[in-house]
Amino acid sequence: MTNEELRAAWKAEEACARIKGWDFSHIRGRYDEEDDLPWDYEAAVRSVLRPEMKLLDYDTGGGEFLLSLGHPYENTAATEGYPPNVELCKERLSPLGVDIRACDDPSNVPFPDESFDLIINRHGSFDPREIKRLLKPGGLFVTQQVGSENDRELVLAVLPGAERPFPHENLTEQKQAFENEGFEILRSGEHFGKIAFYDVGAFVWFARIIEWEFPGFSVDACFDRLLSLQQTVERDGQISGATHRWFLVAKKTD
Repeated sequence: MTNEELRAAWKAEEACARIKGWDFSHIRGRYDEEDDLPWDYEAAVRSVLRPEMKLLDYDTGGGEFLLSLGHPYENTAATEGYPPNVELCKERLSPLGVDIRACDDPSNVPFPDESFDLIINRHGSFDPREIKRLLKPGGLFVTQQVGSENDRELVLAVLPGAERPFPHENLTEQKQAFENEGFEILRSGEHFGKIAFYDVGAFVWFARIIEWEFPGFSVDACFDRLLSLQQTVERDGQISGATHRWFLVAKKTD
């Protein structure tokens, strides 16, 4: 393909970069992301969840994981801050009796003090002080998060000098933050894995979706660097980077 044909193909990927929930099926088979983590988030949640517990899933996305737990709907609540997902959750969760509330501020969650026995959060925002307020005494917080070093090689390949959007997202600092609020850390872990794209178009779509990691990215603004990535794909069959995840189970002790 000529450079202009590549530009046109990549701009088509850029134009269709939108999702509902957390659905990456558009690039299925065109990229791989290591998910063989040394912990199992779902198993960790299920190991402590009991039917009588009041459960909150903060930043639920489209509610897919929450529904998979099969928790009694009358004991289930969720928040979401991304407007398209808020509407999706209202359509999907509200008719079931799940208490779904729009919230994009993890420091001001619209529920009363000590409302929940368990708060779960996968790849969403959080504030340890607000989690403490929301949990009942002895309540648990289970989270898996994207770390500050996630996709950094890929970001810098197209946006040299871009700052980390969440520089404090690492296990050491976050454990300390929860301990400072009086939580007991029951389990924790941190892992670096691999992500690979087999065509640049898939990478373009991904970079537009993950806009907080790739601020200001566009095909036109980054075209010369995308051409360099194209050369890498033609030579190596892929472009790759590192993922960063951390995991924590914390208990409110008072």
